[in-house]
Amino acid sequence: MIEVIGLTKSYGRVRAVDDVTFSAVPGRVTGFLGLNGSGKTTTLRMLLGLTRPTSGVALINKAPYRELRHPARQVGAVLEQGISHPGQSGRTHLTTQALLTGADRARIDPLLAQVGLDDAAEQRCGDYSLGMRQRLAVATALLGDPSVLILDEPANGLDPEGIAWLRELLREHARNGGTVLISSHLLAELAQLIDDVVIIADGTVRYAAPLEELYGSASSRLRIRGRDPQLLWRVFEEAGAQVDTDGHALEVTGLTAEDAGDIAFDAQVPIYELATDAPNLEQIFLGLVSAPAPAVTEEPVR
Repeated sequence: MIEVIGLTKSYGRVRAVDDVTFSAVPGRVTGFLGLNGSGKTTTLRMLLGLTRPTSGVALINKAPYRELRHPARQVGAVLEQGISHPGQSGRTHLTTQALLTGADRARIDPLLAQVGLDDAAEQRCGDYSLGMRQRLAVATALLGDPSVLILDEPANGLDPEGIAWLRELLREHARNGGTVLISSHLLAELAQLIDDVVIIADGTVRYAAPLEELYGSASSRLRIRGRDPQLLWRVFEEAGAQVDTDGHALEVTGLTAEDAGDIAFDAQVPIYELATDAPNLEQIFLGLVSAPAPAVTEEPVR
């Protein structure tokens, strides 16, 4: 389990991370989302003991990372891409990591096959493509058979087949009782993978809840085309809806499809198109990170 409690990191007068609190639990995949400069990577670095927090704690299996016994056997991480010696082969890299961490060397060949590098096991890492280096990084994270995976942009450089492979690998890890915390800018892809979501902006958590609740909190939008769009615009607004247009159709929020159909019928305007445009993760994310940060009280509630 991952627990981040009141985590803060200041650089002089600048707070890169401000009182961040969230958790990631076994059996579920948690997405950690934030724009560049939001404090996301700083939070992950504090979680992995690479950056010392100004205040607060980050716990993995109830202990700070630096206090874990055999940490590579409890936590697998992909935080920076391509961290391997260019002169080593993929197999030699994993062998070296196994010797350093005490991992079972018998896992190396099965892992190379699992990440799709068995045919490139003797190839120099310096000759690997970005996608191959990402696969090797994932294999390195899995080497100690950890229960917790922390992955920062692990899909960088992967082709669609590789992304589908990674998605299934992480889902299987969670199904087996593991904990997965993943950040990615591929929001449409991430929406197919995660169970829970944590959104950070300007160093503070804007949202932390199951993905279903995030979708449920967002309003659906209707796309409507009819014979008299100006009349439709007026009657929809009179019914309390918000109306906009993309130049081809009206975009209506605040009404159900049934209500919009009844209103158009009462106004005697034939409808050519009436579709529900459900909010997607990218739309919701951008709406949350662009909103002003909530006011901070003297004693924040945790």
